[in-house]
Amino acid sequence: MFFELREYRTLPGQRENWLKYMEEVIIPFQVSKGMIVAGSFVGEEEEDLYIWMRRFESEEDRERLYKAVYQSPEWINEIAPRIPEMMDRERIVVRRIVPGPCSIIR
Repeated sequence: MFFELREYRTLPGQRENWLKYMEEVIIPFQVSKGMIVAGSFVGEEEEDLYIWMRRFESEEDRERLYKAVYQSPEWINEIAPRIPEMMDRERIVVRRIVPGPCSIIR
């Protein structure tokens, strides 16, 4: 099992719009496809910071879920086209992390 910690930077003045889009559209859509979203966060001191985490059981699980989400007509035609108006895609940082023995997140 591992987590994907995704750090995004929103365009000026777009963080609240992005947060709403994530929590009302993107996260529910991905969860409906089987993704496990472990958390959604905004920076307390950085006005453009948004972070979220997803959990995967294995690399095969991640590949299957990525295909289900990112190759779906809904993602391609409806969801993805709105992202560039809110997010600076060039500043995305994705980290794979594994919980330590004392982690309560599993």
